[in-house]
Amino acid sequence: MANRLRTIEAVRGTLRDEMARDDSIVVYGQDVGRNGGVFRATQGLIDEYPNRVYDSPVAEAGIIGLGVGLAAYGLKPVPEIEFAGFTYQAFHQIQQHVARLRSRTRGEFHCQMTIRAPFGGGIRALEHHSESFEAGYAHVPGLKVVVPSTPADTKGLLTASIRDPDPVIFLEPTRLYRSIREPVPEEDHVVPLGEADVVREGEDVTVVAWGAMRHRVLGLVDDVDASVEVIDPRTIAPLDTDAILDSVRKTGRCVVVHEAPRTAGMAAEITARINDRALLYLEAPVQRVTGYDVPYPLFARESAYEPDDDRIRAGIERALEF
Repeated sequence: MANRLRTIEAVRGTLRDEMARDDSIVVYGQDVGRNGGVFRATQGLIDEYPNRVYDSPVAEAGIIGLGVGLAAYGLKPVPEIEFAGFTYQAFHQIQQHVARLRSRTRGEFHCQMTIRAPFGGGIRALEHHSESFEAGYAHVPGLKVVVPSTPADTKGLLTASIRDPDPVIFLEPTRLYRSIREPVPEEDHVVPLGEADVVREGEDVTVVAWGAMRHRVLGLVDDVDASVEVIDPRTIAPLDTDAILDSVRKTGRCVVVHEAPRTAGMAAEITARINDRALLYLEAPVQRVTGYDVPYPLFARESAYEPDDDRIRAGIERALEF
C-alpha cells in the first residue's frame, strides 16, 4: 500500500513512525515543537511525544553539541537546524566531535545522530538560507551526507539515516517540500545509504544530478536529441561511484549538475573519479553545470545563479558534440 505524499509529509510521517518504533529517538531544534519547524516538518509531533520533542534556544553549536552527549549515552537525537546555511555555526561540533566520536573512542562510543536541515535555493529566501554545502560535509571523514530528491526516497533514506550507527547530515531540498507529490509506501521502507538511483536509462550521455536538480534535468531531457541516462546519487557520502562509472562506461559521456558553487564542488570530485577509473571510455570531457563561485544571490538574481534549462541543455550538447 502507498499514500500519495509531499516531501514534507514524508519527513513528518517518517519521524512519527521511527519514534513509535524506537523510544530512544528524540527530536529537537529551534521551533520544532510548538510551531512544528520553519517548514512544519515536525508539526504535531510534540502532541504525540511531549517528552521527546522539544524546542531549543537559538544556538546551533549547542544544538549539535547536546546531541553528541545524548548519542554517547544511548539516545538517538534527530536535531533540526532551521536552514543548512546555519549549520556553519555548528561546524566545529560536527567536524571535531560528531564525526570523530567513534574513532576517538576506538568504538566505545557511537554518535548515532541524524542532523536534518532544509537546503538549497529556489524559494526566494533571505541571506544564509539557500546555501548548498554538501561537498564541504562530504570532506569530513566519519560523516554521511544524504540528499533526498523524492517523497519516497525521503522516507527510505531518512529511515536508513536514523537507524544507521554513524552520524548523518540529511539535507532536504527546500523547493521540493511541497512541489511534488508521489506514492510513498505505508509499510517499512528503507533505501540503503550509498546506493544511487538510475532514474532513467539511456545510451548516449550520462547526467548526474541530485536534489532539486534531478527534477530540472528530467524536465528537459525529452527535448534533447539523444538518449540520456540520469543518475541520482542520493547519498553524497558515501558516493555510489560504481553506479556512475558503469553508466559512463556505457555512454562515454557525462554531465554533472548541481547548484552548489563550481570550485571544488561534488562535480569536480565525480569528474576526478571518472578520470581515475574510466578515462579511456570517455568520448568527451566531463561537463560541469553548476552554481557560480559567488555568495548565493538574493531575490532578483536567484534565477540567474541556478543551473537552468538552457545551461543544462548546453552542457549536454557540449558533451554530445565534442
